Amino acid sequence: MRYSHPVHIVSWEDEVLTLRAIRTEVFIHEQQVPESLEWDEFDAISTHVLASNSDGQPVGTARLLPDGHIGRMAVLKEWRGKGYGSAMLQKMLEELRNRHKQKVMLNAQASAVKFYEKFGFKVSGEEFLEAGILHVKMILFLKSN
Repeated sequence: MRYSHPVHIVSWEDEVLTLRAIRTEVFIHEQQVPESLEWDEFDAISTHVLASNSDGQPVGTARLLPDGHIGRMAVLKEWRGKGYGSAMLQKMLEELRNRHKQKVMLNAQASAVKFYEKFGFKVSGEEFLEAGILHVKMILFLKSN
């Protein structure tokens, strides 16, 4: 699967305002995640991706922790269902393969499990609450290039 939306790896320092704006809109305003839970020490040490629409407007972001965990996947509401999430996930999986990682983990919101399953992720364990939202751990074992 290849997705044509532009997705770039960016640094937290260079794009902090844009990354924070998207995550604030999706997680804090829309999903009511407490702001104190959204921001943590991992942003500065993570690899971030930024998806843009055809006009160059930022519409989505996600982060990749140094240990191979994917998280904070967010696409602005009006741009969902248009392939931006898939393009971001594809970019992060590519990055992990380039780093020779063999296992990818994430905590998926229960409503997003089917999305991740399309990429080969498998549910691992029971559902749990995180920031008041039902989640489940998912794992993907990567094949080398």
